[in-house]
Amino acid sequence: MTALAAGFGTGLSLIVAIGAQNAFVLRQGIHRDAVLPVVAVCALSDAALIALGVGGIGAVVVAWPGALTAVALVGGAFLLVYGVLAARRALRPEGDALRAETGTAGSRRRAVLTCLALTWLNPHVYLDTVFLLGSIAADQGALRWTFGLGAAAASLCWFTGLGFGARLLSRYLSRPSAWRLLDGLVAATMLILGASLIAGA
Repeated sequence: MTALAAGFGTGLSLIVAIGAQNAFVLRQGIHRDAVLPVVAVCALSDAALIALGVGGIGAVVVAWPGALTAVALVGGAFLLVYGVLAARRALRPEGDALRAETGTAGSRRRAVLTCLALTWLNPHVYLDTVFLLGSIAADQGALRWTFGLGAAAASLCWFTGLGFGARLLSRYLSRPSAWRLLDGLVAATMLILGASLIAGA
């Protein structure tokens, strides 16, 4: 249960950071346009990438135990940088990043293709899911797949809540102050986790 909760918390901390994917899901939710397929694409894509990261990094650690130390150091450093960037966004947000544009609803096919592009053509998603979550999962040893399951569950919960709850929460989620608070929480989580990884390496 500890590994599951750690995976859920870490995955959620990474996912809630503002980005093109979250803004797109928010927009689709506000317009009630192809919400279910968009949420499914995001959640399933994250689950596949997390599984790739957990399996790949885990195999390297088994073959070379010294990789765990290297992964912890590199992963910890990345977390610290990520935390600093999140803190920077919280202190100096970009006002236009979360604008929920008004317009007509598009086709389901176009929404799915756009979501796929925002997910799989974004280099940051590979750093977050394959490398970062995979490296942290490797530190869990035999429980790394439980950690990965928690991270995948966090993705499913977040995108489901963001997509289907966007209409009710649109006036709050459209405010930069709400995302400043989220980015502040993300920054604190990432900095603490990064420091603990490096300290334990």
